Amino acid sequence: MSAMVRRVFVTLLGGAAVWPFAALAQKSDGVKRVGVIMGFAEDDPVWQAYLATFRQALQELGWTDGRNIRFDYRFSGESEERMRSMAGEIAGLAPDVILAATNSVVSATLNATRTIPVVFIWVSDPVRSGFVPNLHHPGGRITGFHNFEPAIGGKWLAYLHQIAPGLRRVAVVHVPEIAPNVAFLRVIEAAAPQMGIAVSAAEIRNAADIERVLSDFGRRGGGLIVTPSALTATRRDLIIDLAARYNLPAIYSFGFYAESGGLISYGINQLEQARPAASYVDQILRGANPGDLPVQLPLKYELVINFKTASALGLTVSNSLQLLADQVIE
Repeated sequence: MSAMVRRVFVTLLGGAAVWPFAALAQKSDGVKRVGVIMGFAEDDPVWQAYLATFRQALQELGWTDGRNIRFDYRFSGESEERMRSMAGEIAGLAPDVILAATNSVVSATLNATRTIPVVFIWVSDPVRSGFVPNLHHPGGRITGFHNFEPAIGGKWLAYLHQIAPGLRRVAVVHVPEIAPNVAFLRVIEAAAPQMGIAVSAAEIRNAADIERVLSDFGRRGGGLIVTPSALTATRRDLIIDLAARYNLPAIYSFGFYAESGGLISYGINQLEQARPAASYVDQILRGANPGDLPVQLPLKYELVINFKTASALGLTVSNSLQLLADQVIE
């Protein structure tokens, strides 16, 4: 690839800023190519629903699969090795833009290509993670959608304390290699003393760690805060089953955990990012510079409570907490 292509610049065409990589990558048959790398299992209904909404939104914007756009999908699950391999595969296909989900997948993607535009989703604290220098003008070839700032760790602890006020020990389940997860832990540690709660770090890197760490903690009792990652999302059934086995009240970062049987969740509705993500992909395919598209923050967080799980844990959900809930699962 020539030095001209590698150089970051903006060409003006008809008064509009045109991202050169998108223009140069245009295929002779007029079909644009979108690479999609998801840090989840291919058969996960949550993310199949997301992708269906994403494709539908692009179709409404004029992009019809098989006519003027083509999608290349890779689903890595929680495996970091598969993320790196699949990022390399997608980069080798030279798509016009890549949609990348989770912090780990974005890291792998940015290491695999220095030229292809990237739109990220399901990413926490992209500045601390080193993906963009700032949110308002990310610059370069990457932009996307932000899930959580570290301060939300305090909200997770507060809601867990509210639904299970007798808790005196809480483990923060996290993948330590994901920088925002460590930041969540620090915020939770700072907030815990005023609630009379002792906090410990439950570090996990694979499914075996989940079983070992949660079983060890569960034998001594307490509660869980499960931070976002490809590993915790992909293995959510295992985490929820262990929480039930050891009678551990737990709060999670997305509503699909509560829908799967988790006690309580507080976070974004990931489906609400599908259409804005499609809009960003559309703009890049039409020549926009991704570095000029601001990283978007969530407009709303949702509190979801599973009453069936609360009952199984012997917990009574207060009227005040019920009034705060955006969704209750009976």
